[in-house]
Amino acid sequence: MAATAARGLHRTGVALAVLIALTAAAACSSDSDEPAKASPRPSELPSKADSPEGRKPSASAADGRDITACADGNCEIAVSEPVNIPFKGPRGPATLSVTEVGPNTVAYTVKSGNGQSKGSASGPGQGCITVLRSNGSGNSCGGLGDAGRPSPQPDAVVIQAAAGQDGTAVLQLVSDR
Repeated sequence: MAATAARGLHRTGVALAVLIALTAAAACSSDSDEPAKASPRPSELPSKADSPEGRKPSASAADGRDITACADGNCEIAVSEPVNIPFKGPRGPATLSVTEVGPNTVAYTVKSGNGQSKGSASGPGQGCITVLRSNGSGNSCGGLGDAGRPSPQPDAVVIQAAAGQDGTAVLQLVSDR
């Protein structure tokens, strides 16, 4: 009888060991074909700089983030949050107000005198071009591709806003001055 009890206890131990092994394997498995990823180390966890509030423009621009470089109607800056940019338009003071910036998204309003023009684009490689003239303005939004710097036009300020996938927009203002 002692031998029977020992065999039952042995079977129970083997069954328990198999159950523990299966439970551990299930806890480590994934329904995905991707390899399992290790938990991030504390130094790899997202920081405030990775959040939208702490995000800094990562796109390079000739004038960096200096909005004062646009005062004369000629600049190239990177922005990652809404901002107002005063500049000299064809009829005097004008303002470019970036109202939304996010991954592959940019929206803005240009005000000059009593007129205003709005542009917005979203999606990879998207952006807008606004031509501000003394007698009005015009917009075109869509794919920019490798548009590069817009060409100056007589008596106008050309504004190009390109949405970046990292949540940074590059703004270019070009005038014939």
